[in-house]
Amino acid sequence: MAPGLFRHLRRGMLLIWDRGFFGYRLWQQALLSGCQLLARVSARLVLRPAQELADGSYLARIYPCYAMRNRDQGGIVVRVIRYTLGDPKRAGYGQEHVLLTTLTDAQTHPARGLIGLYHERWEVELVYDEEKTHQNPWRVTKPANLRSETPLGVIQEIYALAIGHHVTRALMAEAAEREGLDPDRLSFVGCLQVLKARLPEFPARPSRQPGWYQAFLQEMAGERTEPRRNRVNPRVVRVKMSKFKKKRPEHRGIPALERPFGDIVIPRPAAQVTAG
Repeated sequence: MAPGLFRHLRRGMLLIWDRGFFGYRLWQQALLSGCQLLARVSARLVLRPAQELADGSYLARIYPCYAMRNRDQGGIVVRVIRYTLGDPKRAGYGQEHVLLTTLTDAQTHPARGLIGLYHERWEVELVYDEEKTHQNPWRVTKPANLRSETPLGVIQEIYALAIGHHVTRALMAEAAEREGLDPDRLSFVGCLQVLKARLPEFPARPSRQPGWYQAFLQEMAGERTEPRRNRVNPRVVRVKMSKFKKKRPEHRGIPALERPFGDIVIPRPAAQVTAG
């Protein structure tokens, strides 16, 4: 299903890629769109250093197969960023994390900045909460998240929820930009309520009433939340048949984190990498 999304990629975009989707062919297809890539990959992936950069990251090549790697044929240049976490309270402590990116300029895009950016990828989970819990809340007349009982109906409902969410988030991004804020600082629930309240009076042609639209964005910008809490959740599940550990009493009541994510990142220079 992933290649079906590539047609939406454009030059100037940055695609942040989950570890489970990495592959040479997919990477190659995504590059054809002209967008930039930032992906986490398995630490077992063989990435032989070709050029070390000033921030400890290095350039390497990925290949479609072992044989072509050994002959150095068909390789694609990538930048490799390796790091560990120095806080025992963090998930993934003691493990080596590896990022690949097409952003090869270490001065324009420092390794620590890209590590922090990938870390924020977890916020995609908030999208599901915003769409299911807040945008389409439970009610007596709604026995399930999706009412349709046909495949086409389900697709139609999902598109409707996605379009509505995109509209709200796009307006939030515009309102935050006017105030010089990170969009994360705006409350989705608060902005959604503002949108619902103002929608009946929305002018047919906003360009002819710029004052109304600017006041609307200013009202959305006032729906602010506190900065993100420095928190962590163990990677455990309640069911047994899973690759993750089973949730147990020691996974509850975890002490609050004392150090922000950026302070515990320990980059691993290319000189410490053993070529496979």
